[in-house]
Amino acid sequence: MSESMSAPTIQLNTRGLRCPEPVMMLHQAIRKSKSGDIVEVFATDNSTSWDIPKFCMHLGHELLLQEEAQDAEGNKEFHYLVKKG
Repeated sequence: MSESMSAPTIQLNTRGLRCPEPVMMLHQAIRKSKSGDIVEVFATDNSTSWDIPKFCMHLGHELLLQEEAQDAEGNKEFHYLVKKG
């Protein structure tokens, strides 16, 4: 991790959940956290690839990381780090 990224404060496992649940869980975690806290999100829903960046842009949070990978079975998995603004 680079200097601008520190360890996540909150980790959310939204694997298997479909829109809008991952973003709703992120919103709840952000509300409960302090400014500067980092929320890490793991997801399998394709819609998070546009929902989470839009969430950050509209609410003033910083998207530190957006990655897409494949799990052992070849299914897409998404990984995000969001810093509360």
